[in-house]
Amino acid sequence: MRIRRSRQVVLGGMGALALTLTSCSSEPDKRCVDRVTRELLPDYKCSSSGGSGGSSGTYYYGGNVRNGKVEGGSFDKSAVQRGGFGSSGSSGG
Repeated sequence: MRIRRSRQVVLGGMGALALTLTSCSSEPDKRCVDRVTRELLPDYKCSSSGGSGGSSGTYYYGGNVRNGKVEGGSFDKSAVQRGGFGSSGSSGG
């Protein structure tokens, strides 16, 4: 039984490490949105290659999506708190 417990501890520790590495990502979530309406747009609308007219989007960092619109984040990537344990992952904006 001791061998099983040791394996469980090691496997549990590896899971916690993976969760920590995933949670502490240096990049906040980003979504392509319309700057005025804050409605979600397809990612290609935010491509840096420019567009051929039409509406172009801007990346919105952090926050949540509610009814197809973003809230609780910022257009300024540096203003958004990075992820991790105990953080809200959002900032005013």
